[in-house]
This record gives sequence, structure tokens and C-alpha cells, in this order.
Amino acid sequence: MAPEPLSAQQTDEALSELPGWRAEDGRLARDYAFRGHLPAAAMVIHVAAIQEELGHHSDLTLSYNTLSVTVNTHSVGGRITELDVALARRIEEIAAGHGVR
Repeated sequence: MAPEPLSAQQTDEALSELPGWRAEDGRLARDYAFRGHLPAAAMVIHVAAIQEELGHHSDLTLSYNTLSVTVNTHSVGGRITELDVALARRIEEIAAGHGVR
């Protein structure tokens, strides 16, 4: 079954359980800060592994000590779906282990 886009209310409800995440231009987005480059790069690899497991991928932008994540579901016209929320939840589960500030 194809994913369905979330309503604005459903998106707001999901975001209430995802501290630091926001809806921006039809995408879920979050920026993470680290103490240095290696922890940020390690988190990129960990997120990539989760994305492969879920079969759902985000855009990752790595800077010196920051990682920006944005995600939406292309198959429903670039809208936010439960797939995006599930990925955001999984990313949140690992963030503290990478020393996110």
C-alpha cells in the first residue's frame, strides 16, 4: 500500500514528539550540532545504515560539526508521510549516542 501524505494536523502531532524537528517547505528537517567533525561524520554513516534498512532516504548535509537532515516522500509528490516520521524517530534514537549537543 502506498503511503498517504499527512495532514497539517498529523504533521504537527508527529512534530510534538520529535524535539528539534520542524516542517519546512513540505519536508521534515532537523539540524544537529556536534563537538567536532568525526562525530558528525559517524552519524552520517549510522543514518545511512538506518535508511537502507527502512528503504527510505533523506538528504544529508555534512559540515564541519553539523549535520542537516531533510526528508519527504517523493512517491506522493514530495509530501510528508509516516515514512518520514518513522525515519526521523529512528534518527532521534541514535543522536545522543553520537554526542549531539
